[in-house]
Amino acid sequence: MLQIKDLKIGFRSGDTITPALKGVSLELGRGETLAVVGESGSGKSVTALAITRLLASPPAVYQGGEILFNGRDLLKASDTELRKVRGRKIAYIFQEPSTSLNPVYSIRSQIAEMIRLHRPEVGDIDAEIIRWLDAVGIVDPSQRFHDYPHQLSGGMQQRVMIAMALSACPDLLIADEPTTALDVTIQKQILDKLRELQRDLGMAVMIITHNFAIIRGLARHVAVMYRGEVVEYGETDRVLREPRHPYTRALIACIPRLGDTRQRLPTIESVTA
Repeated sequence: MLQIKDLKIGFRSGDTITPALKGVSLELGRGETLAVVGESGSGKSVTALAITRLLASPPAVYQGGEILFNGRDLLKASDTELRKVRGRKIAYIFQEPSTSLNPVYSIRSQIAEMIRLHRPEVGDIDAEIIRWLDAVGIVDPSQRFHDYPHQLSGGMQQRVMIAMALSACPDLLIADEPTTALDVTIQKQILDKLRELQRDLGMAVMIITHNFAIIRGLARHVAVMYRGEVVEYGETDRVLREPRHPYTRALIACIPRLGDTRQRLPTIESVTA
């Protein structure tokens, strides 16, 4: 479904272009889940946003490569074509629901806008909103959809973001650090719900995270990014069991474990792919 081939992106500042992605290649099949793992600044979110060209250009400079979605290169697509893909074919969940939801509109209004824009054939919009809120685990959705974002907890806000993204029935869901601002109990609930919905709907999922601990059992394949490059790619179980790149090994070594009494986490010298 999705093939990213040798994608190179930089950011312009004056006469200087600073490279952000240095030839990233990834692929994701229909119904599959891919985790993209790496520290802040490794290029994960830049890759995710570049897929539907959400990076403002300038300052972003697309320097080369291809982004093929169902065989069509989105880097060559017109603005009109991209508007048909964003939301309807490829939807996003961002890491901070409190900043992604509009504070002055009700939950109903915000999900209704998504449905009207991407699925105009839907007749009873309220029933559709309630269906999706119920699907993501919102209790008493027929009452809660009148609420405003500030009336919801962080976990409920993230569930609303998932419902909003799924209400367009996308083929690919990109979840960019979807549990960063949540405590571990809510993290597990959100990830379990994503896994359940992905299985039921048959959509592809790309999950962006800095946390290796959450991807076991969630993603079949994992790509490890470091300094704008994919330094390791493979089946998740194999990568977790036998990491081959020193950066991957260091990330896995930083996963907290019960009874861990370390005072410092392991570090590495700067390495190249």
